[in-house]
Amino acid sequence: MSHSSRTADGPADAASDIAGALERASFVHVVARADGDAVAAAGLVARALGDVGTPFQVSVGRTVDARTERVVRNERDPETTALVVGSSESEAYHLDPDDEPASVAAWRLAGELGGAPDSVLALAGAVAAGVTPGAGATERLVDAAETSGRLVRRPGLAIPTEDVADGLAASTLVHAPFSGERAVADELVADLDLDTPDETQGDAETQLDDDARRTLASLVAVETVGADDATTRAGDVLERALRPYTTPDGRFATVGGLADVLDCAAVGAPGTGVALALGHDVREGALDAWRETAHEAHEAVREATTHRYDGVFVARVDEAPVQVAARLVRDFRSPEPVALVVGDDEAAAAAVDDRDLAGVAARTVTQTGGSADGTPRTAYATFECETKQFITAFREAL
Repeated sequence: MSHSSRTADGPADAASDIAGALERASFVHVVARADGDAVAAAGLVARALGDVGTPFQVSVGRTVDARTERVVRNERDPETTALVVGSSESEAYHLDPDDEPASVAAWRLAGELGGAPDSVLALAGAVAAGVTPGAGATERLVDAAETSGRLVRRPGLAIPTEDVADGLAASTLVHAPFSGERAVADELVADLDLDTPDETQGDAETQLDDDARRTLASLVAVETVGADDATTRAGDVLERALRPYTTPDGRFATVGGLADVLDCAAVGAPGTGVALALGHDVREGALDAWRETAHEAHEAVREATTHRYDGVFVARVDEAPVQVAARLVRDFRSPEPVALVVGDDEAAAAAVDDRDLAGVAARTVTQTGGSADGTPRTAYATFECETKQFITAFREAL
């Protein structure tokens, strides 16, 4: 393996030092964190490597230990260069910028490698990281995609399919009474009595005019903000799901919808998420993973036993995709700046601002056993102790 402990400290570092190493590589192993941003970033880099004829492998590691192990496995092969999208304890190249989503840095890196990076995929990764399209470093991505006609903004909702009820029930960009409840979503859409042509002529959402889309978006906003236990933050977060950028020639209806699918697949079906980011025809499998992961997360949030502490809101669940559930709790239910979702042997946290949750999770598992991962605003951990003990250790580390 080509050894280096260099981490991309900024755009220039990522685009020059890492690109040079990958250009010299005979084989590249890209190991990604298990979230939509990192998986999109891995796909962008891998596509660029494929464009220039460099063999590659992409895998996903949910914890620092898991990613380190995947890199170490290849140490005996001097021809393999490892790139970790996220953090690890291995002597590998790392794409883990602090000042922008990994997918934005990967888009720039892919260009340095001589590829033609997909600006829509990069933008979806950034949205999965919580960035509003067009903000900060994503402005160039929006400009590039709009100029080529790949993005068109319209009223409505950021869902991946043209089936409105399907999108409402599974979207993790909102959490409302219809979330995870397809029958409730069907009834809500039917009650709107939207004026749509014969469905045999096409999908209903495609045929909605702008007024119908605005009506739908307004109802979703009312249902979300007016739900029992909704927090004041819910209204602000909801903006991500409204007035979406559509992708006329894409496999998914909107950029936000693609981001949602990537994020859920990265957790629930990482192999499918990687295949999607690589551009393979896995649309239906990715949508299935999105629906299943989202429905489980919404049900967990709805059924969770909650406790409020100073600075952290804890939701205890039986079984759930805890990373997705933690994001939902933070955005729509937590009155505290940090949400912690805890299952039987794993947990995830999400914060409204940078609180070094990666460090918090790492300090916690030194007390409880297990493995951890995280970013300044998100964390994931497995643990080997009683649930109550983990919660106590996390609060003390926070």
